[in-house]
Amino acid sequence: MRSGLEPIKKVAGAIKDRLWGILNAVVLEVSNGPAEGLNSRIKMIKVRSRGFRNKKRFASAIYFHLGGLNLYPEGVVG
Repeated sequence: MRSGLEPIKKVAGAIKDRLWGILNAVVLEVSNGPAEGLNSRIKMIKVRSRGFRNKKRFASAIYFHLGGLNLYPEGVVG
């Protein structure tokens, strides 16, 4: 904070504001990798769809592809 350079002051302030979160992530070894992976898969659904008519259909496509449900009819082994 005592630096005369404004960009350094800005970074120091950002670190100060988020210090507890940074320390928790390091100590607990937490990663946002799973969330980023899920976001990537949702984006691929969006790209492959070429657009949805409404948000409900988009949500249904996400549930269909990522829900992990067994969608085979009874008696069919899949």
